[in-house]
Amino acid sequence: MTLSPDCWHAVALASDIGAKPLRILFSGQPVVLFRSGRQIAALQDRCPHRLVELSTGKVVGGEIECPYHGWRFNAAGACTAIPGLTGEVPNYRVPRLKTFEKDGVMFLAKGEPEGEPYLHCAEGRKIILKLVRSSTQSTLVDTAENILDATHTHFTHKGLLRGLGGQRQLVRVDITGGPGWVEACYTGEERQQGLVSRLLEGERVKTVGRFRYPGIAELEYWGAKGLVLATTFHLRQAADNQVDGIGCLIGPRNGLIDHLKSYAFRPMFRIALEQDRRVLTSASRNATFWPNATPLVGPLDFLRRSIEAILAGTLPPAAEKPETAYIEL
Repeated sequence: MTLSPDCWHAVALASDIGAKPLRILFSGQPVVLFRSGRQIAALQDRCPHRLVELSTGKVVGGEIECPYHGWRFNAAGACTAIPGLTGEVPNYRVPRLKTFEKDGVMFLAKGEPEGEPYLHCAEGRKIILKLVRSSTQSTLVDTAENILDATHTHFTHKGLLRGLGGQRQLVRVDITGGPGWVEACYTGEERQQGLVSRLLEGERVKTVGRFRYPGIAELEYWGAKGLVLATTFHLRQAADNQVDGIGCLIGPRNGLIDHLKSYAFRPMFRIALEQDRRVLTSASRNATFWPNATPLVGPLDFLRRSIEAILAGTLPPAAEKPETAYIEL
């Protein structure tokens, strides 16, 4: 299985990039994003003169100006001005990254990816889309598995995603996969009893949890008439112990009721994000006391080994051996 490293990564919301430049971490290195005319440019966040952060400078005429000596660089990374210089500007450059803006989300790539970036699981459908961003002290594997794990919701999200009582239903789980993806399809759970389900859903036919290369975790909730609610979360390991994410919250757009429900999307999802962030940060900090300890992969961690395989560039076990299991949810 060959997966291209030249893929798109969602890194920011376009609305976050205004008159001032924005600094992000991308594969452990700082990148500066700034507006240059109608496009958003991305350069390594360092002036080649004295390695000062360009993101602490300002944008002048669509170019970014270093705050130390005023050197300016255009969207392609070429130096266009050195204040005080009377001769021709030397051919100095800052490495650039390729950018793509799609529906309010900024994507970066180090190489030359083919085609447009994938944004969410409901592309082409008539939907209401809300965007969120997050940052968590964790690893990409742990964060992706957390989003796709059904069993922790009884505890971490009790009352929000699951009911307050202890009642559970017998649910069938079908795990399948292929090159660069793995998913678990849950059937038999007619309705969750949490607040989100009560307000935003009706009768449920199935739930799908899916991971896509290079770091996309998505959940789909299907009713009798089609997709009811979905989230697609783009995750990236920004630094050794920092996972940044851009989330798409998706609902149908069929009338006034759907628009009214959409106002509850983001507030409820932010609560769930904060609950997950707290537990992931707690686990990450506590793990530092036992650096040689390896977390167990339990019998209900259906996607863990496949996610690890995909990130390692190998075929996920679920692609070679699909599995069916039954659990109580």
